Amino acid sequence: MRIALIDPSLFTAPYDAALAAGLRSVGHEVSLHARRARAEDAGPAGQPVTASFYPVASLAAAQALPRALRLGIKGLDHIVSMNRLGRRLRQERPDVIHFQWLPLPMVDRHFLPTLRTLAPLVLTVHDSNPFNGNPAAGLQRRGAFAGFRHFDRLIVHTAQGRQRLCAHGVAGERIAVVPHGLLARPHAGPAAGEAMDGEITFLLFGKIKPYKGADLLIAALARLAPQLRNRARVHIIGQPYMDLAPLHQLAQRLGVAERVTIAARFVPEAEIPTLFGPGTIAAFPYREIEASGVLSLAVAHARPVLASRLGGFGETIRHGEDGLLVPPDDVAALTDAMARFLAAPAFAAACARAIATRANDVPDWTDIARLTTSVYDAAARSRATGPLAAATARAGRAEAPPPPPAGGHP
Repeated sequence: MRIALIDPSLFTAPYDAALAAGLRSVGHEVSLHARRARAEDAGPAGQPVTASFYPVASLAAAQALPRALRLGIKGLDHIVSMNRLGRRLRQERPDVIHFQWLPLPMVDRHFLPTLRTLAPLVLTVHDSNPFNGNPAAGLQRRGAFAGFRHFDRLIVHTAQGRQRLCAHGVAGERIAVVPHGLLARPHAGPAAGEAMDGEITFLLFGKIKPYKGADLLIAALARLAPQLRNRARVHIIGQPYMDLAPLHQLAQRLGVAERVTIAARFVPEAEIPTLFGPGTIAAFPYREIEASGVLSLAVAHARPVLASRLGGFGETIRHGEDGLLVPPDDVAALTDAMARFLAAPAFAAACARAIATRANDVPDWTDIARLTTSVYDAAARSRATGPLAAATARAGRAEAPPPPPAGGHP
């Protein structure tokens, strides 16, 4: 089977690469259509990218423009890129077109019926609350659920995701739950002999965005009793997608700046085991989430987890065994959980040992590829006989060239 994966902005490059590797391992051919890859996009399998998106918006000169102008250029570039994608897929002739994201649903949905004449359409809904409810992504969120109607099958990673889509009117039979795999090889790390009785680092790692609750983690640190706070550090590390000045100001105002490190940078893959090393608790004080690639790193590196009881966290982490789960947006509960880890080193060490076994419960990418293939098969059947079949036929006729005149000469 020839599979075209579509992730225009490479929002989930490691996931794309891991899924592609799994699909290849079960005999499929895979192409990934996206913007031109950069060094920080490298996934675990090094899947090559067909640069179908954003040739203008990716230029250094465009990146240097003011944000509003830059986004306007990217929007126009997206329309041109979707046209380019259609031409390339007509040449490639895939058996399935699998979108990972719809970056601009209000635009994308106008291209989907024509793409569906080429092959069944599948979408992985990584965020069942589109873009995690980010107000700054209002334009990107507009029309997201309407766009879902054009797909033969939708993939989510959690039961929460399925419930949310059903609540928005998506038929349950069109939704498949396919787990999120590990994005690093299981690594027992220091868990077996780790005492966790020294200084504890609460690590918030990955893209720094408002919904991830970095401010909540800093506020919770400040509320700890002094004797516990003096054993705690908060590290917020990753590429920023928000203004970081308010976080620095919050740490200063609460008197904990010396205990907080905010590092706005790309972290190379080779450095990740060091970040998830001894004495580290993986912190996810998120306000919203579906599934998390960083959670898979925490599991792979045997790190105890402190997370909001949401989505993949609530469905993966056993509260009181692998770590602690707290209500989202609850600073008091977050403080209490941090205090428990700090005051009970034996508990924290037991969580590290317990989560080291969780990697065995996560399907590998070959298993995930087989599950995904079954979704493709269902999508193909739906395209042929489902309620969208008539619309696809109409779109195909609209795309077809006109017949020659009666005399037989064009």
